[in-house]
Amino acid sequence: MPKMKTKSGAAKRFRAQGSGGIKRTKAFRRHILTKKTTKRKRGMRGMTQVHETNIVSVRAMMPYA
Repeated sequence: MPKMKTKSGAAKRFRAQGSGGIKRTKAFRRHILTKKTTKRKRGMRGMTQVHETNIVSVRAMMPYA
């Protein structure tokens, strides 16, 4: 049986954790930053967990994660 392919877009956006969760970067930090407050931009830093309702679809895109 051939190996399953990982979706390359998902591989760039998600990382698997040792605990079994999946982490992702936060959205809305790319452009049009002048109208966003410093507090709001600071809250968008770093990583967060993928929501439990989306984990099944993310795992389907990344079969070996």
